[in-house]
Amino acid sequence: MEPIFMMVAMLAIFYFILIRPENKRKKQAQEMRDSLKKGDTITTIGGIVGKVVITTPNTIIIETSEDRVRLELTRWAVSTVGVQTGEQPENPKKKKDEKKEEASEPVNEIPAPESEEK
Repeated sequence: MEPIFMMVAMLAIFYFILIRPENKRKKQAQEMRDSLKKGDTITTIGGIVGKVVITTPNTIIIETSEDRVRLELTRWAVSTVGVQTGEQPENPKKKKDEKKEEASEPVNEIPAPESEEK
């Protein structure tokens, strides 16, 4: 009886820690994609930024620049509404670690053999 209880408890823990949050994220992403409308600025999963011009049930058409370049994309290719930047805060701890690594690198110089020919 005890092993069965432990298995059920492990499955419940996996459900609440892994499966349920992932389903929530998927649902939020789908709602965001369904709510796209003309004029929204989006970022695609490929990093393309543009403004929504036309929406259809399965696709959207965006303008990517002031030159009126238009791209047709499927809705699932939209990553975020708004401009997503790739900048991340610098980690000062990482810089300290890099300095330590540089100092501890061995020198790979081998002295040239002296020739005995004179």
